Amino acid sequence: MAQWEKLWQLPVHYSQQLHELYDRDGLPMDVRHYLSAWIEKQEWQRAARDYSLAMVLFQVLLENLDNQHSRFVQEELFLQQHNIRRYKQNFQRYQDEPCALASTVMWFLEKEKEILASADLAEQVQFLQVEQEAMETSCQQDLERKMAGLKNDVQCLEHAIICLEEQQDEFDFKYQTHQMEAVVDEAAKKAQVRVLQELVNRLNECRKSTLSDLKKLMDRVEDMIDVLVKKELVEWQRRQQRACIGATDNVCLDQLEKWFTCVAVCLFQVWEFLNKLEELVGKVSYENDPVKAQKPALQRRAHTLLQGLLKSAFVVETQPSMPQGKGPLVLRTNVQFSVKTRLLVKFPELNHSMKVDVSMDREAPNIKGYRRFNVLGTKTKALNMAESQFGGMVADFRHLILKEQKSGGGGKGVSDISLSVTEELHIIYFNTVFELKGFSVELQASSFPVVIISNSSQQQSAWASVLWFNLLSQDPKDVMFFANTPAAPWPQFGEMLSWQFLSATKRGLDDAQLEMIGHRLFGKQQSYDTNKVAWSKFSKENTPDTFWVWFDGILVMVKTYLEDLWRDGSIMGFVTKNKEKSLLKKKQRGTFLLRFSESVIGAITFSWVEITSTGDPDIKTVQPFTKVDLSQIPFHEIIRNFQILEADNVPENPLLYLYPNTPKDEAFGKYYSEKSGDASPYLKYIKTKLVFVSKETSGRSSSTAAPIATLPQ
Repeated sequence: MAQWEKLWQLPVHYSQQLHELYDRDGLPMDVRHYLSAWIEKQEWQRAARDYSLAMVLFQVLLENLDNQHSRFVQEELFLQQHNIRRYKQNFQRYQDEPCALASTVMWFLEKEKEILASADLAEQVQFLQVEQEAMETSCQQDLERKMAGLKNDVQCLEHAIICLEEQQDEFDFKYQTHQMEAVVDEAAKKAQVRVLQELVNRLNECRKSTLSDLKKLMDRVEDMIDVLVKKELVEWQRRQQRACIGATDNVCLDQLEKWFTCVAVCLFQVWEFLNKLEELVGKVSYENDPVKAQKPALQRRAHTLLQGLLKSAFVVETQPSMPQGKGPLVLRTNVQFSVKTRLLVKFPELNHSMKVDVSMDREAPNIKGYRRFNVLGTKTKALNMAESQFGGMVADFRHLILKEQKSGGGGKGVSDISLSVTEELHIIYFNTVFELKGFSVELQASSFPVVIISNSSQQQSAWASVLWFNLLSQDPKDVMFFANTPAAPWPQFGEMLSWQFLSATKRGLDDAQLEMIGHRLFGKQQSYDTNKVAWSKFSKENTPDTFWVWFDGILVMVKTYLEDLWRDGSIMGFVTKNKEKSLLKKKQRGTFLLRFSESVIGAITFSWVEITSTGDPDIKTVQPFTKVDLSQIPFHEIIRNFQILEADNVPENPLLYLYPNTPKDEAFGKYYSEKSGDASPYLKYIKTKLVFVSKETSGRSSSTAAPIATLPQ
């Protein structure tokens, strides 16, 4: 797309910048607009240094302005004639300095590129925001144009069939009249036959043309269905997979519904056109009638296209989830869950008429001990437009329960494959029948694989399986995924970790935090992009020290107790001890930072800078605070009230500046309790847990009151 064209498609804010740019006299906006294609093709940078080239471009510019003036004269656009003539006169000042003109044009083009780059950056930032707005891509715009073309083709074909019917009626009338008249004159009789033959020849050509147009229309429909089913729907399913594990991808189905419905309506019209042709052939037919020869194949093709479109149009809009679950796709036996299906072909006359039934996997995969489940609850609902915010055809199941089958046992496959409960995947199926205008087809939709647990202690491991499957699986029905589990490339893995924080706290992980995690997994490296994380290293049942247990412990702690501090950036969080030391040793006394513990699950600590008697920085760290501590006192109150006893037994809070240099009270003051000192609601905890003895006095203070603790080294 040309640069000028891109600029005019930018949002209003950037269009305003463009107008401000062209308020200058150097290059009038009208000239830039009317000569945009020519201007963008020239080598202005070289011309700014090459007098000969600059002079050629100057002369061609004047010629182009003359040509544009002539066009305005022909179109009688007097104001534009006047402006172009004035612009040409102004450009005459570059007669002796054509290189200056080249420099001017080049400057404007560079400023345009800066506006485009700014808009591109803003668009990328917007894409990463939590509440992301759907933006029309060029592909979507192309689809819209094709949809409009498809509707137009259908209207043209409808008109052609009306004309065909009128032409056939004319022939039929004249033929019947000829049959009833007793014409004696042979010459007149031959003349009538010639007229009838001409009419039937025209009718034959018209039928051939209509059939050809029908075939072309179905070619276009087939292309559209390919784009919708093999591209747009597949991309939506992938976005839905990512959204299930925390990504902010747009999973709204309204646009897809609009496109699917448009194509379905066109196909039903094609179906009616074919029925109309059959009706016309029943009235008038003749030897080598093209309709009789071609209609059966066209009807079969229309049936196949419509069937394929409808089968793809039945989807699971909202994946199965429990009200208090860790995320979607983790279900617990005997606990209610909800799921919503949607038919992307919207015919109001089908409202409440299509019943959807729910069932579980029919055939157990070849896995030892594979469990089987029954679906209980309200497992039959009608597709309706009342349960959707924007009137889509949905069946919203809100009261379903899974119960494990006791009789018949688990899967008795002969395979040696054995999976843990949280690696075992199951699919929920939804069946219905579409019936309209004599057309009937059975439809089936299926959920993404779900992990079914029997107690809450399995939630953490189950969610790890959901994360891994939906991050890496290309087949949304692959229940054997964990029989041969792939490793996760670091870029995808790091992005997925960031989604967990983003979805839980509205703030993801930055590059520095992901670097610390990469260091924990792979050791120190220049880049982690080529590394892969094995499933066994991420999460494996009965292994308490896996990466996921550590990471999820932090995530739960942050979500429960530290969300505000995390969201406002106060917590650096993921930083190694060595990195922490290198950051703090360059800072003033009392500078501190907050990081997650690497050794204690679900704990946070802080380190600060002291200055020794020799003037060297000394980094001190406090014992990590766990969720037990944070349930008794907010972390900002810990920071506010933390004290150590120095040599003279005077309590002092060593935490003065949040890294890099924000005064502590400025960083945390907005969170402080209004009551402090003896009136603090956290006084008991403060007295017993938040006074520490420094290493210089620990020998002397070992006999002091029990609440006093020794600062860890």
